[in-house]
Amino acid sequence: MKKKGYELSFYQKFFSVSVIVAFVSFLGLMCSVGGAVSRLPDSVCIIQGRQNNVFSSFELNAEYTSASMSADESYTEKANEKTMLSINGENTEAIPQEMQVALFGVTVKNVSLDILPDEEVIPCGMTVGVNIASSGIMVLGLDSVETTEGRSIKPAEKLLKAGDVIISANGVNLSSKEEFIKIIEACDGKSVALKIKRDSKTTDISVMPQKSATDGKYKVGVWVRDGTQGVGTLTYYDAKHNIFGALGHGVLDVDTRQLIPVKSGLIMDSSITSIKKGRKGSPGELVGQIDTSKIIGSIELNTPLGLYGKMETIPYGGDCSPFKIALKSDIHEGPAKIRSNIYEKSIKEYDVYIESVNRYGQDDSKGMVLRVTDAELLSKTNGIVQGMSGSPIIQDGRLIGAVTHVFVQNPSRGYGVFIENMLKQEKRMLQG
Repeated sequence: MKKKGYELSFYQKFFSVSVIVAFVSFLGLMCSVGGAVSRLPDSVCIIQGRQNNVFSSFELNAEYTSASMSADESYTEKANEKTMLSINGENTEAIPQEMQVALFGVTVKNVSLDILPDEEVIPCGMTVGVNIASSGIMVLGLDSVETTEGRSIKPAEKLLKAGDVIISANGVNLSSKEEFIKIIEACDGKSVALKIKRDSKTTDISVMPQKSATDGKYKVGVWVRDGTQGVGTLTYYDAKHNIFGALGHGVLDVDTRQLIPVKSGLIMDSSITSIKKGRKGSPGELVGQIDTSKIIGSIELNTPLGLYGKMETIPYGGDCSPFKIALKSDIHEGPAKIRSNIYEKSIKEYDVYIESVNRYGQDDSKGMVLRVTDAELLSKTNGIVQGMSGSPIIQDGRLIGAVTHVFVQNPSRGYGVFIENMLKQEKRMLQG
């Protein structure tokens, strides 16, 4: 009997350990799958008229389902490691705007589909002068006013902060800091009503200017900026819609690091006059001369993924051959080329190597890492320098993106944005 009791106790222990191991394994599986699900994107791009591969190389054991992925049948595919889900984009009217990702038959995420037309664009690579007049004026910082009464006062303290955009003053829409100064000086000791934008929210405030002991004029103690100018690279030209995309990243205020809201803007002819080579810890720069008399196009959008606007034609006699675009699911590690203009107005192609592709990262302007391998470009610039942002990246005969950033500690390496993300911005512009 004792032996029997001992054997029963042993099996109980064995069963308990087995259950614990199974439960821990199940939790591990759920954590692994849950982590994969959490990395699924909120939206994916497909191109009209193509067989599109999405979630390529995405490790997830689950089911991707949709009520009508193609014109004639519902689509469900078991996903294994290195998943590749294909969507037929020939009949976009039959494709829903949303796709359901299911795990064990239960929907775990809705992924929206962004449909792009199967059109060609012209990779450019030419440097241009960029001038942006902001919509409103941007606050850079606050200062004290030494008043005629012998006090030191900050009139805008707790009302304004760096990064705010002052849209109007006393009902007058502002386009320059001179307009703002004129309204403040004419206040005659009365408060001034300001409409400001902060973090995409618009607010009405009131500020009381103080008479300065220095010159007897009313001031509010605010440092402001009303625009910017510089040199960047034109990425592509969409001849069908007469739209350009440039830079691949937004134009930020140098002090506040905020996107400059565009009231109006121009791209102008420029010519590169010299190069400041990049060094470890010190980004290089293309130095250009801007010809303000030769206007190429107008800027309508300043987004985190570049500048977009209208342009009637490409203003140079280089290669104007249109290229198909590649989605991020088609991009792979390996050789590629960039088009850049690093001397006068000469555009050349240079060899680079795509080191990694981050299809589902948090920063859309840093979708891939590239390394310059071209001996000529390395000898002249040491790699990527400021002003080359927007240089189109071409792989396997298709436009895949644009150069956006340089690695400060290694100028031969940098980031690139996917062209599909830039074209989404163009689509937004076309839709108003």
